[in-house]
Amino acid sequence: MNDILDVGCLVLATMTPELQKQHEYMVAYEMIQNLKEILKGKHDNRGNGRNIELKEVQQQQVHEPEVEETPQVVEENLTDLEEQPLRRSTRERHEPERYGFLVTTHGDVILVDQDEPKTYQEAVSSPDSEKWLEAMRSEMDSMSENQTYNGRLVAKGFRQIHGVDYDEIFSPVAMFKSIQILLAIAAFHDYEIWQMDVKTAFLNGKLEEDVYMTQPEGFVTRENAGKVCKLQRSIYGLKQASRSWNLCFNDAIKEFEFIRNEDEPCVYKKFSGSIFSFLILYVDDILIIRNDVPTLQSIKTWLSSCFSMKDLGEAAYILGVKIYRDRSRQLLGLSQSTYIEKVLKRFSMEESKRGFLPMRHGISLSKEMCPLTPQERERMSQIPYASAIGSIMYAMICTRPDLSYALSMTSRYQANPGEGHWITVKNILKYLRRTKDVFLVYGGEEELGIKDYTDASFQTDKDDSRSQPGFVFCLNRGAVTWKSSKQDTIADSTTEAEYIAASKATKEAVWIKKFISELGVVPSISDVVGLYCDNNGVIVQAKEPRSHQRSKHILRRFNLIREIIDRGDVKICKVHTDDNIADPLTKPLAQQKHGRHTESLGIRYVSDWS
Repeated sequence: MNDILDVGCLVLATMTPELQKQHEYMVAYEMIQNLKEILKGKHDNRGNGRNIELKEVQQQQVHEPEVEETPQVVEENLTDLEEQPLRRSTRERHEPERYGFLVTTHGDVILVDQDEPKTYQEAVSSPDSEKWLEAMRSEMDSMSENQTYNGRLVAKGFRQIHGVDYDEIFSPVAMFKSIQILLAIAAFHDYEIWQMDVKTAFLNGKLEEDVYMTQPEGFVTRENAGKVCKLQRSIYGLKQASRSWNLCFNDAIKEFEFIRNEDEPCVYKKFSGSIFSFLILYVDDILIIRNDVPTLQSIKTWLSSCFSMKDLGEAAYILGVKIYRDRSRQLLGLSQSTYIEKVLKRFSMEESKRGFLPMRHGISLSKEMCPLTPQERERMSQIPYASAIGSIMYAMICTRPDLSYALSMTSRYQANPGEGHWITVKNILKYLRRTKDVFLVYGGEEELGIKDYTDASFQTDKDDSRSQPGFVFCLNRGAVTWKSSKQDTIADSTTEAEYIAASKATKEAVWIKKFISELGVVPSISDVVGLYCDNNGVIVQAKEPRSHQRSKHILRRFNLIREIIDRGDVKICKVHTDDNIADPLTKPLAQQKHGRHTESLGIRYVSDWS
């Protein structure tokens, strides 16, 4: 059987960039480790063994998409690869444009196709075929160091059948706002922040279904030509691979007495007297936050006993976001300068003028600016509008709340953008060129507590007269979560628009309060969360019900704010318009006011840290 295993597993085959560009396969950049152990069919004490069993299977016993009907043959000398006709799926393929990026553990960002072969035949026929073949045979440690010519055996998940060889595929990942909240807390208390990476994470998952896979192309012997591989464990490419890995990790981490956060399933905590630890899982990236250095090693040792791990030391990058710390002043900053530089280069804006605002005051977008003639539509179809929006969006989600309003407005026209819309997007890129080196900074607060600011602009959308609300939550002097989006109902007044905005902000406040309360290290979270609004009518309406001709029609669901205030979770407070830092999330501002609010959100250059 070992000989058969050698044949079935020898090629930990060619990398498939099209799979890598899907979000669920964003971890497909690491190499399969311990190849010799796999080929020998051994299982180590950590449960990382991978048995791929070849079995005789009748045609009616195997799902047709996964079985080769025509036997494949190779020469007796396995180093001589046969030329086989290229088999391609007839399904029309579309590369995903959302975000337009792939972030690696070490902060590298892949924005474009690197012309890597997509199939085995392309690899062995390419000018670099010898290097690809070497990648199939050499040990994975050396390839991890070079990070080129990566090899991976990947299943054809697109040929799986729901209800037959897969069922549920959902797998949670940590929300970035959860990561930011924990980093802000760690900066305040000067906790240790370490990072680990799970090598070949998806290979740890246990399969609940019977999954069969054809033998890897080019590595089928004559005596085994009628056989297929029955997968004993998960493998990259399977639809349920991510879920299987997440369930496996969750079961393992509970054995080490970690408790999962009820409101964030990828955040875990462990208390032992005055010593506590937090663990954040994002697919195969792990952040460990702990208040005790000596016992930190025990967690890393235990994780390494369960999975094949890579210790990355003190956290420097998370999902392509650089982490910078000044521990003498208890400051922590997040930067995406490397990512932004690559975005600018991708859209040929690296030498553009430097913009001072993401969206100039007085600019108004509408459908009237969309192309009207077939010639105009054809010309605009050549513009990478949606790709640019997606690339900017990742920066906005992680570290740049100052881009929220401009991105919310421009993203509405992705289906049919006009020249004016594209000019506005390029202005965002010009602004990014000037501000690419800024950090989202946490630190400097005397007492740790949540502050929420909410605002709305009345009927800002020219197409449907809907308003633009926005909110931002700050912790330790930096924004941890924010939102700017068009309202789904038409408001009848400024007060109504801001009342609806405040209602949605209170629901976010409830989640944050519950999440932080479960962490158990921020005593002040038991206090009422301050919700700051600059509209007196909203404050009066939220505190108690009043029958008014202009508020009778407000939907009942928006009056939830009153219940949340009554039970003591949130307290609505008045803030002057000039001090409402949610203002830039609802409208374009003049440069001076925009700059002042941006700084209040925690966005600063390193030289400005104080």
